Amino acid sequence: MTCQHSDAIVFFGATGDLAYKMIFPALQAMIKRGHLDVPIIGIAFSHWDLARLVERARASLEQHGGLDTAAIEKLKSLLQYIDGDYRDQATFAKLRETLKQAERPLHYLAIPGSLFGVVAEGLANSGCARNARVVVEKPFGHDLTSAQQLNATLQKFFPEEAIFRIDHYLGKEPVQNLVYFRCANPLVEAGWSNRHVESVQITMAENFGVAGRGKFYDETGAIRDVVQNHMLQVIACLAMEIPTDNGHSALRDERGRLLQSVRTLDPQDVVRGQFRGYRNEDGVAPDSQVETFAALRLFIDNPRWEGVPFYVRAGKCLPVTATEILVQFKRAENVPFHDPGTRLANYFRFRLSPEVVIAQATKVKKPGEQMEGERIELVARHQSPDEMTPYERLLGDAACGDATLFAREDSVEAAWRIVDPALGQGSPLYPYDPGTWGPPEVNRSVIPVGGWHDPVSVAARRS
Repeated sequence: MTCQHSDAIVFFGATGDLAYKMIFPALQAMIKRGHLDVPIIGIAFSHWDLARLVERARASLEQHGGLDTAAIEKLKSLLQYIDGDYRDQATFAKLRETLKQAERPLHYLAIPGSLFGVVAEGLANSGCARNARVVVEKPFGHDLTSAQQLNATLQKFFPEEAIFRIDHYLGKEPVQNLVYFRCANPLVEAGWSNRHVESVQITMAENFGVAGRGKFYDETGAIRDVVQNHMLQVIACLAMEIPTDNGHSALRDERGRLLQSVRTLDPQDVVRGQFRGYRNEDGVAPDSQVETFAALRLFIDNPRWEGVPFYVRAGKCLPVTATEILVQFKRAENVPFHDPGTRLANYFRFRLSPEVVIAQATKVKKPGEQMEGERIELVARHQSPDEMTPYERLLGDAACGDATLFAREDSVEAAWRIVDPALGQGSPLYPYDPGTWGPPEVNRSVIPVGGWHDPVSVAARRS
């Protein structure tokens, strides 16, 4: 497929936090690789000028990207700035003038979701949406109803194939490796079903709190922030059928089909928690009922995974910062040797962050005269300092029109449908102490056979 590359990049929210932490470093990385040589137009309503935006970009790269002198000079030559209100059509008239002869602009909406429709309409009315692509950030909606409304609004002005909904987890190298590992190894695929798999656990733990984002987090919570998007997309990558080809649509089709098969949550399969001290954070309501921890049990209603529970656990102020998957296999039956019944004897363990690990636990004979076994773990680690960051990869893909690693309308709405019963007051809220694995109620209701597998820190595992 020939790449119709975007001939200009416009990013709304140019003075915001996302641009500072993610977009400027991604733009510099694309320039360093020779992947970016088109006008870059930043838009915000901050009463700034171009010189101040350039300084903001420099500060961003010094802190987050590692400043490259040649790349920042190239970025400065490409960068332009428009200061204007998104609700003022004059802002979009300036944009149309600044775009000049550009015929296929890419518009990146690094702004609150409440403004997506406003900006999309402004782009359409000014002619800036013609032949354009639009990238929108998560959270995409607040629940199923708002996601459906937002999809309908965007599709008034852009065709579905021009809408790129970012979930940066899909752009992570270890998540892509997860898909490749599953699909490229027949031995793995042969055991990848309810015939052999007992359960699947996914833990996304952070050992810090809301980090100054209390107001945002108190409007979002753990389920909306990471479960509805990141964790469900990981489940889709783990459990989907192998795509029939390598085209843009094949992977999205299979992820979408898998999410359509995930059963809507029963509130009894959800435990929500809030760490003690959360309500003292700036921007958090003193009587907040927002969860900073969630544990869920999910089921997939299709022939491959019928009856296999998928456990998801995510939260703030937990003992470590790590994202890890454990695919637990059933115990072998009728083993003719003494079997001490080692817990978690056979599994695949995927560490997605902060290090990248694929590990396989297996049983081998203990040295000695007796036919007794013990568990060992075969570990492969991989980390390349030159790997693309998720935002570099996704921004480059969007500019080229490759939507493989972006969420489609059906997937987004299916994910909201799955978690809708767990939002708001759908289940009780339990307190937990910082530095623990959530409220004790988790171990009474949403607990795998044999218990949760707790990821350990990198330092602890290497010691």
